[in-house]
Amino acid sequence: MDLGIKGRRAIVCASSKGLGRACAIALANEGVHVTLTARGAEALKKTADEIRKANPGVTVTEIVGDITTPAGREAVLKACPEPDILINNAGGPPPGDFRNWTRDDWIKAIDANMLAPIELIKATVDGMMARKFGRIVNITSAAVKAPIDILGLSNGARAGLTGFIAGLSRKTVINNVTINALLPGPFDTDRLRGVGKAEAEKRGITADQVFAERAKQNPAGRFGDPDEFGYACAFLCGAKAGFITGQNILLDGGAFPGTL
Repeated sequence: MDLGIKGRRAIVCASSKGLGRACAIALANEGVHVTLTARGAEALKKTADEIRKANPGVTVTEIVGDITTPAGREAVLKACPEPDILINNAGGPPPGDFRNWTRDDWIKAIDANMLAPIELIKATVDGMMARKFGRIVNITSAAVKAPIDILGLSNGARAGLTGFIAGLSRKTVINNVTINALLPGPFDTDRLRGVGKAEAEKRGITADQVFAERAKQNPAGRFGDPDEFGYACAFLCGAKAGFITGQNILLDGGAFPGTL
């Protein structure tokens, strides 16, 4: 399927690894010029070089920085001031017990997973509306739909972003600018493996045992492949996806047991 976005320009946040990387690759495969950003220079360069090699006709720009900071956002927007596509993404806050979280912990989580995406939308959405094309995808979490008790910081911050978008997305679509969220469940990423290793140490078993248990618990019997996530993201960014807005789409292998 030709998604009709060849030649468009995209900003993909936290795109050196994991789900952000998968989204950047999927968009580049559609002929989209991509501006990548992440904190780790080495991993970012590796991803950028891989995309260039696979898609020589695509312009790949890499910006090392922290998208959750004003300086990080300024650098990305300077490199790509008029994006047609914005993929908001940032690492989730650490798990824990809410009794141990300070105000600073909460502010950091809200800054990263709610306010940073809103600031990027604020900086780009009017231009998209004026040009009559825009696709914004927020990578949040399945925890928005089914909260995870130890991920309270993530539950709160990401749910806040979801609530904000629910209103805004109904105002931009008249100008062919859609805003949606992808809610990942267990995907085979460094973050999932990091959480799994911590659980293994706590339980005194191997990380492989933890991963096998968690995979078996999912109705699909496995973890998601990041490429699957990237394909879903690219579709939402496609020219023919203009009637989908304000949606929160689960990619969790059927783990959420609800009807709606």
